[in-house]
This record gives sequence, structure tokens and C-alpha cells, in this order.
Amino acid sequence: MKILIVTDAWTPQINGVVRTLQMTVRELQALGHAVEILSPDLFRSIACPGYAEIRLALASRRAVRRRMLALAPDALHLATEGPLGVHARAVALERGWPFTTAYHTRFPEYLRARLPIPTAMTYAFLRRFHDAGTATLAATPAIVDDLRAHGFAAPRVWSRGVDTTLFHPDGPREPRGSAPVFLHVGRIAVEKQVDEFLKLDLPGEKWVVGDGPERARLQAAYPEARWFGALQGEALARVFRSADVKVFTSVTDTFGLVLVEAMASGTPVAAFPVAGPIDVVGRSGGGVLDADLRRACLAALALPREGARAHAMGFSWAAATRQFVDALPLIPRPVAGVLRHAA
Repeated sequence: MKILIVTDAWTPQINGVVRTLQMTVRELQALGHAVEILSPDLFRSIACPGYAEIRLALASRRAVRRRMLALAPDALHLATEGPLGVHARAVALERGWPFTTAYHTRFPEYLRARLPIPTAMTYAFLRRFHDAGTATLAATPAIVDDLRAHGFAAPRVWSRGVDTTLFHPDGPREPRGSAPVFLHVGRIAVEKQVDEFLKLDLPGEKWVVGDGPERARLQAAYPEARWFGALQGEALARVFRSADVKVFTSVTDTFGLVLVEAMASGTPVAAFPVAGPIDVVGRSGGGVLDADLRRACLAALALPREGARAHAMGFSWAAATRQFVDALPLIPRPVAGVLRHAA
């Protein structure tokens, strides 16, 4: 079938949403589906305030409607709640097209970290946006439970995978000394709480991979850390397998792809015991969760690397994509006087 994915997050952005969609598109195409992406690169756009690397489409509803009707998809998925997602939702409702949505980020908490906006207000907007669809896809059972607790009508699990052929323990490594290496990978922004990692009293070295609006300030404040900038592909895999512990400081992510990428590389993780890490790491032996992040880091140092790799092997993009497809409703079309309904 032809699947249309509408997303405000797309290349050249480097983040978990984009990687999730890229891997899902790859798996969908391998299953024989045709996939179309409606993204900001198809329209004039402006930089998102505070995030120059994120572009916001300056698209009219008419322009979005025209493209959606021209593509005539069999199924529709709205990946984000940005300008394109809002327009596509309105078009789908006026045309009677069912669709799924995705909840990639704990946006109310994310926004509250940046602006004095009550989370109740943001959750009300999100409920209205997502409940118009047939299902809100969330990455872990804990996030599904959280959405239910906030009154969302139809949350269901759409898990994530990891490319174990790229992220693995064997291969080239970064030059380093004998002291432990603690690694942070992710966007360097206030909601990621990278300073929670940098201020820890830890033995050895601290490495930071990523870019974002907080990088200049934090790099000036912590010049002793090793700053790599944004990395992808084999360059990122090389750093993952070279570290001793991957430290995850975010409390607003719904999954944390970097968690499974690190574990697939044989690197145990340390994180706070919050939604996302609770389901991805838990008591697997692939990492340590503790409200005292320093204690989690030191305990993760003692974990066997084989255990982290073994746990990551349970995450499959093929299995995650089957969940995605199973949730998609088909768009009814007149066929010989009969409407074709969702399977």
C-alpha cells in the first residue's frame, strides 16, 4: 500500500524522531510498501526559535491539502504536532481520512523546561490533536500508561529497534587512555539536561557527542570534556564502542534510541529511573537506573559488556515496523460502489 507520513522533523536534522522515521521507511519499503514523506523541505521554511537547525514549514493548508490529495495514500500517519501535522490533521478530518499519530517526546515537560507554560495546558492541546486519530503510537508501555493517565483515548505501543550491523562491539575505536570514559550522546539543549552529566564527579574522561543551542555555553563551562560535535553512522558507532558507560540525562524522551545503540555497541548505560529508560533498560543487565546518577555511572562500569549487547539484540526495527503497520487504518475509497474499510 501507499503510506503517507507527515512530519515536521526530517533531514538534515539529527535526532531520534528522524532516525526512527528513516529506519521505519527502510523497513516499510522492504515489506513492499510505497512510502511518501510530507516534510518541511517541500515548502518555504523558517528556523525554529532557539533551534536554528530545525526548520518550520511556512505552508498553507491549501498547499498541504493539494499535496495530500495528489498523493492519494492508502494510509496516513502524522508523526509530529508541528505546523505540517496540524494542517494534515485538519485535511484528514475534512476528507474523512482515518490516521494514526505518534508521541515522540514528552512535549509538556519539554516545553515547561524552557517556558513557564503549565503542563496541563499543553496536555489539553495534545489530547485534542492526537485523539482525532485512531491511535496514538508511543514507544514504550510506560509512556502508553502515562498517556492514559493524562486522558488520551487510544495510546498503543510502537517500539523501536537498533541497527546491530552498524552498532556492534567490534571495529575501530577512538584513541583513549586507560581511565574510564563516560559518554553523552544527544542534542545539547536545556531539556536534555547535559549539565547533569558534566557536573558529575567521575573518574576518567567525559566525552560529549552532539550539537544544539546549549553547546557553546556548556563547552565554555566544561572545557576539560572532549567535544565531538554531531556524529552519524560509523563515526558515531566508533565512539559508542570506545566508551565504558553511556550516560543518559534526559527525563523527557519517550524511548532514547541512543540507549539501545550504546548497548548494541557493548557499552552499558546509566540513566535516571524515568519513562523511557525504565522500559528500554530496566533490570536487564544492560545498564543501571538510579536517581543518583553518579552512583548509576559507577555501578554501570562494573557491568559486563556482553550483557549490554545481548539485551540490545532484542530490539528489532522489523518487529517495530510490524507494530506500526498493524496500527494503520486504511483510507476508505469507493470501489465499484462499495467502500473499502480498514482491515
